[in-house]
Amino acid sequence: MEHPQRLGQTDLGVPRIGVGAMTWGTAQGLARLHPAKMAYGGAHGNDEENAALEASLEAGVNLFDTAAMYSGGASERRLGELAAGRDIVIATKFPSGFRFRAEDFPEELEASLARLGRETIDLFQHHYPGRVSIPKLMNRMADAVEAGKVRAVGVSNYSVEQMRHAHATLAERGIPLASNQVEYSLLHRQPETDGVLDACQELGVTLIAYTPLAGGLLTGKYTTENRPRGFFRRVLPRYRRHALEALQPVVQLLTEIGDRHARTPSQVALRWLIQNPTVLPIPGAKDGKQAAANAGALTFALTADELDALNDSTLPSRY
Repeated sequence: MEHPQRLGQTDLGVPRIGVGAMTWGTAQGLARLHPAKMAYGGAHGNDEENAALEASLEAGVNLFDTAAMYSGGASERRLGELAAGRDIVIATKFPSGFRFRAEDFPEELEASLARLGRETIDLFQHHYPGRVSIPKLMNRMADAVEAGKVRAVGVSNYSVEQMRHAHATLAERGIPLASNQVEYSLLHRQPETDGVLDACQELGVTLIAYTPLAGGLLTGKYTTENRPRGFFRRVLPRYRRHALEALQPVVQLLTEIGDRHARTPSQVALRWLIQNPTVLPIPGAKDGKQAAANAGALTFALTADELDALNDSTLPSRY
């Protein structure tokens, strides 16, 4: 089992894998039409959300990631309910909508605190850089840290230049940039070539990897005979028949490596990320079974030859 580590250069202790709670909570009104909700569906009911949380905690995984935008705030509310009175690290992201200025930050912070039912947010992340003034926003986030309302500051989907800008602004206030949450998996390796991974290593920033199983493609459950049911996923190029056919050698390799360790393809794909000390994957979990399976990635290690084989098998995904 992996030992917890610090998130970036902060004092916030986190496990080597987290849980993405994007699909948790019951969306109302137009929030039910959110693309992520339409693509992945919701969790498998309130009982299974609770089971996912319990299975994760039992495995030593106490980091849960959500966002104000997920399910119109329902994900934050549900996670807050489940986390009440528990030793849980909550990471969330703002804003709740697409129109946002740095001046709106205090309102967004208070709204997330209210939905989570907390006085402090462990990791507060800016979801998308957009056109906001990064120095103005980082200074407001630093104010929140000094006020005790935020423990650690993170960003999401930031480029190298944007991340360096945020890091430098926070450093002037004596506060580290804890993390940059970006898409990263064996089938989406752009952080290796766009400079984000190298910059995270240089600056001591944790790369939080979302969609670490490539939307289910690395689980091995999707084939040309078993394509995903959700409309949005079915129309994406990566889920079309020719793409699924091209993916089979990677799935076969994941399966072969997994068989050596008595683990699943998903666990091997997650382990590939975990063995980079800069990276922390946050796979989603709709139920207790998925949560327990994800946490199983902490219970074994890949050899250097296995890591090399996986790297070589997905080289085109770097570009």
